[in-house]
Amino acid sequence: MIQIYDTTLRDGTQRKDISLSVNDKMNIARRLDDLGVAFIEGGWPGSNPKDVEFFQRAAQTRWMNAKIAAFGSTCAVNKQPDEDGNIRALLDAETPYCTVVGKTSVLHVTDVLRTTFENNLRIIEQSVACLVSQGRKVIYDAEHFFDGYKLDPAYSIETLKAAARGGAETLVLCETNGGSMPWEVAEIVRAVRTQISAPLGIHAHNDSECAVANSMAAVREGCIQVQGTINGYGERCGNANLCSIIPDLELKMGVKALPNGQLKNLFELSHYVAEVANLAPDEHLAYVGRAAFAHKGGIHVAAMRRSSQSYQHVEPELVGNRMEVVVSELSGKGNLLSKAEEYGIVLEDEKKAVEVLQTVKQLEARGLSFEAAEASVIMLFKRLEAGYRPPFELIDFSAEVEHRQGRGIFSEATVKVRVGDQIVHTAAEGNGPVNALDLALRKALIAHYPAIESFHLSDYKVRILDANNGTSATTRVLIETRNGIKTWNTVGAGTNIIDASWQALVDSFDYGLTVVHPCPVGV
Repeated sequence: MIQIYDTTLRDGTQRKDISLSVNDKMNIARRLDDLGVAFIEGGWPGSNPKDVEFFQRAAQTRWMNAKIAAFGSTCAVNKQPDEDGNIRALLDAETPYCTVVGKTSVLHVTDVLRTTFENNLRIIEQSVACLVSQGRKVIYDAEHFFDGYKLDPAYSIETLKAAARGGAETLVLCETNGGSMPWEVAEIVRAVRTQISAPLGIHAHNDSECAVANSMAAVREGCIQVQGTINGYGERCGNANLCSIIPDLELKMGVKALPNGQLKNLFELSHYVAEVANLAPDEHLAYVGRAAFAHKGGIHVAAMRRSSQSYQHVEPELVGNRMEVVVSELSGKGNLLSKAEEYGIVLEDEKKAVEVLQTVKQLEARGLSFEAAEASVIMLFKRLEAGYRPPFELIDFSAEVEHRQGRGIFSEATVKVRVGDQIVHTAAEGNGPVNALDLALRKALIAHYPAIESFHLSDYKVRILDANNGTSATTRVLIETRNGIKTWNTVGAGTNIIDASWQALVDSFDYGLTVVHPCPVGV
């Protein structure tokens, strides 16, 4: 079994725009423990009070699967370990494991530490030995190992031997600058194994987009520990992405990395960490991105309807993800048939799917985009069903924006709609014309459809499609609506932003009253 060593809480937080509170770190650590990683690196206790508090709280927490590790460096070049503040901070963290980073490259010894090669070996061996003598298990991170090996193979090996003499349990080869290629990593790990008997690990950065490939190459050559972060978060271009490495190990190499049954929780964990880090999830990540198993091309979807293996390398459910069929101007009939089946829409014949497909293509040529507006696609189907009656029909609407002395800018909208056999005419003020239309429409419908009270417009996006046309450009509007349980997205487009917004707004209410809260018209 490969040991998964997660360093999201330390190396991951070195990514630009990430800052985690102690509560954030504890919550992520609990989820990592639930997933079943072998090690959780909590931070560098000698660097800041936040990490000190994390280790204090971690010491009082019962961990079911993971070992908590504190990270720090070897002692200063002019000190003994027992008088070094960094070593003392590692001991004070009271973690069962300490991960110690030391210099491997002759460049860093001479130009960064500015000490002798012999003294560097001393501080590596003595720092590790000091921690081991105090009952800590030590993982040694050989910083810049691959670059160091290329400069001076013999000396880089000597640094590993020094850590092993000090009692390090695992020697981790760090590809710190992220510039080595997979074949270089494989060759160097293979050479190290002929000279070092201690267990080896790999810690790769992604500056040349090879961190995952380098990690896999190292495992193939015998490394038993892989260090990385959730979603590949990390300094510069990031660290090796555990959300790719873990399924690669289990599904491609047949090597266990997590306890049985935990792989299916990877998708949820990826999105949870993104949410806690206050970052938009990268939905194009392998395995865990929502687009990882999304199919858009008509030929692809037609083949997928015959065999799910035709355009998928694994079953998405294995990592907790799901297949998605995207509807767009590139779609074929199969995309529409799949979407209808997904929503339980029974078609009298396939001609209905072709009719909707042609409508989609025509509307997308006018500026609409249905990829992120599935509710609008479903309404195209619903409006073709025999006996379909819309919840309401528009007769008239108007929206005005005025400036009045003493009041400033305000908006007012009026809406006249037919609900069943009744005509309802309402008006409302809002903070903008779209908001005023939304409020006026709600006022017109709420007595007939009380469920509307739970509908909340949660997002509103506007995109100018042909900016060269200036203020006469076509505008696309995407509206996201929620009711506390479900979320749906609708789209509208046109040269008039109010009309485009109205289209998306009507689709939102129609979908909510037809699919989410279906009820008879006018009741």
